[in-house]
Amino acid sequence: MKTALTIAAALIAGAASLHADTPIQLSLTPDIALYPKDTLVQGVSLNIWGENPQNGLHLGLVNGSTGDSSGLSYGLANYAESFAGVQIGWVNVTTEHFAGVQDGWVNISQGTFKGVQYGVVNVAEAASGLQLGVVNYAKQLKGVQIGVVNVAMNNSWFDKFPDQFARGFPIFNWSF
Repeated sequence: MKTALTIAAALIAGAASLHADTPIQLSLTPDIALYPKDTLVQGVSLNIWGENPQNGLHLGLVNGSTGDSSGLSYGLANYAESFAGVQIGWVNVTTEHFAGVQDGWVNISQGTFKGVQYGVVNVAEAASGLQLGVVNYAKQLKGVQIGVVNVAMNNSWFDKFPDQFARGFPIFNWSF
């Protein structure tokens, strides 16, 4: 499934890059790159450590996306301000808004999150969707958590059942 997502994103990014001013970004670091780090990249970014606003395919060890970015980020670590799409890496972090899928060992969304977090540890400030992992935490949850430890701080302890389950519970938890 991951391979199919990667290929699909590469094809989309490749097609989009045919008409883009910046179809490819090559970065050793954010300051040692083909384009400056404030340039919008619409296509493919190949990074040791890259950081740009971007729409497309981001491949590298560390992929940073600034501003409103979208696409597929595939690397050891992915971080973004606002991002729509898929992040696949050991560590995935967003600071403002995220919509899509985060798939990694550790997934953190410090702002609003809509979609699926799939990993060992999933953390979200305001989550709408599914958290699937060993440890799941959401300050505000509107959705489902499945894992060994599930914490939804906005839930009360069984008072609003069936709309909310519990503040913390093993195997599953929810809030609607």
